[in-house]
Amino acid sequence: MPLCVHQFPCLSDNYGFLARDAATGKTACIDTPDAAAILAALSEKGWTLDLILNTHWHPDHAGGNAQIAAATGATIVGPGEVTRISALDREVRGGDEVMLGETRFAVIETGGHTLGHIAYFDAADHIAFVGDTLFALGCGRLFEGTAEQMWTSLQRLAALPDETAVYCAHEYTASNARFALSVDDDPTLKARTEQIFAQRQRGEPTVPTTIGLEKATNPFLRAPRLAARVGAAGKPDYAAFGAVRSAKDNFKD
Repeated sequence: MPLCVHQFPCLSDNYGFLARDAATGKTACIDTPDAAAILAALSEKGWTLDLILNTHWHPDHAGGNAQIAAATGATIVGPGEVTRISALDREVRGGDEVMLGETRFAVIETGGHTLGHIAYFDAADHIAFVGDTLFALGCGRLFEGTAEQMWTSLQRLAALPDETAVYCAHEYTASNARFALSVDDDPTLKARTEQIFAQRQRGEPTVPTTIGLEKATNPFLRAPRLAARVGAAGKPDYAAFGAVRSAKDNFKD
């Protein structure tokens, strides 16, 4: 039986996600950006929370852990870095597995945005919760890791099946699209950005995306093809990625 995902807005541009194993009713929230919003969503759905699955330690991802755990009794699972701001009941890292009822999540190491960042991948349902590593047409800033580390992490995600639904944690897509058009003139990208701008004008979410769509249009995954455009011709793939990331950091939206 499939995993049911309920997505809802949190804070200014975060998304909250509740994932429910249909076979058992076991439910997890992925990250805790806004405790009140998450508790309200649980109440609205009539679901009982069993797990909190953190992707990294940033407050807009783990800041609601204590309040939600106190209200629900949920077990907090995440990378060790989460202990910087929250208690953890179970520490996980790349290669581990987390069971939510009958749903099996593989833990994927995706450091770069933070050193210990992880993603959760449900292979049976082709669903990945990627936190701030990969965005629709974007990727996370390198707050703690290196370009080489982040490029390696993005390649781990790009290796997932093309049909994988990618639940990223922020609605940054319109801004990412404007940047993408500044470094890439691929027709597929242009068609996608037109659709994105129309979606956002209607107030529609652009999340989830898919691995296949990101491989085809995301300038951070396409960085080696864009190397000459960002002054990285002839350099290693990770250096081309780093140049694209630097260009985005300095882009005037």
